[in-house]
Amino acid sequence: MVGVWTNEEQAVSVGHSVDPAEWQDGFDDLMGRIAGRFARVEPRRRAREFVLGLLSDLPRKNCWTLAEQAGHAQPGGMQQLLNRAVWDADGVRDDLRGLVVEHLAEPDAVLVVDETGDLKKGSATVGVQRQYTATAGRIENSQVAVYLAYAGRSAHALIDRELYLPRSWIGDEERCRAAAVPENTGFATKPQLAAAMVTRALDAGTPARWVTGDEVYGGDPHLRATLEQRQIGYVLAVSRHHRIPTGPGRFRADVLATRIPRTAWQKMSAGDGAKGYRYYDWALLDLASDDHPGAASAAVPPKPAHRRTRLLPLLFTRTRAAARAGPGCRTALERGGVLPDQQGTNRAGQASGPPLALLETLGHTGDARPRLPHRHRGPRAHPACRRQPADTHYLP
Repeated sequence: MVGVWTNEEQAVSVGHSVDPAEWQDGFDDLMGRIAGRFARVEPRRRAREFVLGLLSDLPRKNCWTLAEQAGHAQPGGMQQLLNRAVWDADGVRDDLRGLVVEHLAEPDAVLVVDETGDLKKGSATVGVQRQYTATAGRIENSQVAVYLAYAGRSAHALIDRELYLPRSWIGDEERCRAAAVPENTGFATKPQLAAAMVTRALDAGTPARWVTGDEVYGGDPHLRATLEQRQIGYVLAVSRHHRIPTGPGRFRADVLATRIPRTAWQKMSAGDGAKGYRYYDWALLDLASDDHPGAASAAVPPKPAHRRTRLLPLLFTRTRAAARAGPGCRTALERGGVLPDQQGTNRAGQASGPPLALLETLGHTGDARPRLPHRHRGPRAHPACRRQPADTHYLP
């Protein structure tokens, strides 16, 4: 299927193994799925040219380069498609999710949440302000959005997006009105946006067993509560400063890791890596259940601590399959690539890459299996016991 990359070598060399006619049929089927989301034939044709441009090998992709790729002298048509044309962007998103589930569905799949930013100039683009973005690795004038990826054992794909609107925008009604931000749009944190996308995917019947993300999401108690209420496992990183409830009281995550008995640590593999198996030391603990509002007092879930990183994973699951998912799985989203730059003010409430851009980034040739954080080289304060089976331990 067009736009899908997997870990298989045959798919990596798609240009040499796929019949052009078969590729064209797949692309026509893809565009046929979303054709009904456009009110007029002109934006439908323009959307087809837009996606073809995203699938091309252009070194830089924006409205100017995509228009030239399609044979147009000016970028106005592409800009109108993104700004003023009438089409159902959320419907395209739903069609995309259905396509991904149809071809990539796995019962053990992982939903990956992460944010990324697009560097911008000026202040007219909706949601833009000086804020930290991992794209630049520092505070820059940028637009930030939260994305949801569907990651299986052989492939992964972006399936949803939500634009992050800072408080400076929400509090400026005139600015929001000029950017066509819908009325009554309230402020939502990045974890709240992530919770909304995960809920939307699960309500649509997307098969998944895990949700994973970095400390931006692991530190939010309401997101964890939402996932537990939906009975879906999660592996979310928390910062070393995060205070975790235990029977004797609350402890910082890094302090808690040092109090775990030496015999509790066990080396486990997170799967194959570029240099062989990736081994990490884990310990399984029973923790108190008051880490977030509305937590149940019974059936306390096990939570492992990874002692070699500054970010400790916080896990909730009804099973002991802790090694099959990890916070490093979110790199499936990062390695999928940042959505291409576009020119012109974007539709209100959407990320800088509309759902049409998600059609191009359905996956990547990189390893999509859940992965744990990179291990840090250094002295081992608490050597793991290699012979002890995994078990639940209680702090004295």
